[in-house]
Amino acid sequence: MKTITLEEHYASPSFLDGPGKRLREHASAFTGPRANLLEQLSDVGEKRIAAMDAAGIDMQVLCLTSPGAEQLEGDEAITVARASNDFLADAVRRNPTRLAGFATLPTAIPDKAAEELERAVNKYGFKGAIINGHVRGCYLDDKFFWSIFEKAEAMGVPVYIHPTQPPKPVVDAYYSGFDSQVSYIFANVGWGWHIETGVHVLRMVLGGVFDRYPKLQIVIGHLGEALPFMIQRVNYKMPPAITKLKHPVSYYLRENVHYTFAGFNFTPTFTDLLSEVGIDRIMFSADYPYESMAEARKFLDTLPISADDKEKIAHGNAERLFKL
Repeated sequence: MKTITLEEHYASPSFLDGPGKRLREHASAFTGPRANLLEQLSDVGEKRIAAMDAAGIDMQVLCLTSPGAEQLEGDEAITVARASNDFLADAVRRNPTRLAGFATLPTAIPDKAAEELERAVNKYGFKGAIINGHVRGCYLDDKFFWSIFEKAEAMGVPVYIHPTQPPKPVVDAYYSGFDSQVSYIFANVGWGWHIETGVHVLRMVLGGVFDRYPKLQIVIGHLGEALPFMIQRVNYKMPPAITKLKHPVSYYLRENVHYTFAGFNFTPTFTDLLSEVGIDRIMFSADYPYESMAEARKFLDTLPISADDKEKIAHGNAERLFKL
């Protein structure tokens, strides 16, 4: 069975010299399965392809690892985004049947972000864009950012919304007061950034992004960032009579959003997502190198669904959405 994974991460030299400097500085602290994390993020060549072969992964669509360029301003954001896209384009050129890319954008400067999306798609054949959450505390429902969505809709390419750490006031109010390691994980991969992404998507819905750009498609990972569990509740409590939207909230979550695994290899969570959004909205991913490609592939192979549905998740839905 052919497999295409999404939300697979890399780190460019410009990223590691800038917003990803912390990764380089703390590389020696990584242990266990993540002992080689920095090397794995930086490698977009032979070793990565060999790891894909070993896990039974045919193609990865790569995105710059969090926090991306979203917390940068001005010229630095433009420089990191362009350099990262150039770096990724070279990797895709060397392995065009195994790798594809999402564009990094200088999101804080929306007109430049729209230009960079157009450059990356038209020049390099990238399949969409990656945006790592809020932009220095500002969310994408703000009309300030809508030129990015206008460009994405016009070009027919999706935008992947990836988690980032919540704004500092939220971290301080919700996640502080524990051991430093517990607080950090609680605010990030253990809970906070998944809830943060779900809130971000709901803000986009309630802010009218999809009423303005009805053909826009976004992608989120981690089996829906807790949204599937809450679809019926938000639908019931926030009907169009209150929101003034053209449709119920659930409509947008089923018509404008796609969902990937991204390391959430949990059958009950998958079953809930499937029952809420249907098979055509779910796509495979591994969240490499933060999570295991082999474990993701094993989870896919053992899902209690039909062979035809498994083919859709493994590659068919991604091929349709990203024109792969």
